[in-house]
Amino acid sequence: MTGPPLPPRAALLLDLDGTLIDIAPTPDAVVVPPALPPALRRLRARLDDALAVVSGRPIGQIDALLGDAPYAVAGEHGAAVRHAPGATVERAALPDLPAGWVESAEQAAAERPGALVERKTHGLVIHYRRAPAEGPALERIIQRMLDGHRDRFELLAGSLTWEIRPLGVTKEVAVNALMARPPFAGRVPVYIGDDVTDEDGIRAARAMGGEGWRVVEMFNNASGVRAWLHEQAFVA
Repeated sequence: MTGPPLPPRAALLLDLDGTLIDIAPTPDAVVVPPALPPALRRLRARLDDALAVVSGRPIGQIDALLGDAPYAVAGEHGAAVRHAPGATVERAALPDLPAGWVESAEQAAAERPGALVERKTHGLVIHYRRAPAEGPALERIIQRMLDGHRDRFELLAGSLTWEIRPLGVTKEVAVNALMARPPFAGRVPVYIGDDVTDEDGIRAARAMGGEGWRVVEMFNNASGVRAWLHEQAFVA
């Protein structure tokens, strides 16, 4: 077996980038292996639909990458949740970014070749994977932007990213929301993630008596996660 067995009556909650798909230099350069969506659909059927993707990406991007493979989707770290296919997306009441923040971030990125800004509904991410030496300078710029607004926004360090998001938006919130409704309610949550943002989801799953698995510890990398998913879907 390539990884741990799923507990009986499991509900599977999966991060996307770095967990299901390999990290790419830019968010739009990721590749979804052809075998992944069918494995997710089959595993979803085995779990009676209790399979969700919990990502920092907007829900529209998750849909574009995975289609109808997951039953439920939480995007933007839980700021948006769709509890079932075709259901209305529920959005938390969150503050909008102050005027000028996006423009300031985009100017900072433009001055540092290789950096780029990803806009979100209530936040933004500066990616510097292609300009790793610029990380400290970009952090200083964002910290100055946050001055006077730390009661509403926070800075999150990711994998060669700096993300500004509203306070209170975490994957713990997403896991709690998903697990409160069928087909997840009453099941044992198993959360799998690879980044600092996933620690909240891991903690939430464990607090409910479930499992929280870090990719590097249990599967080594996203390829290992995919092999395990395929095994659980087609062999178990």
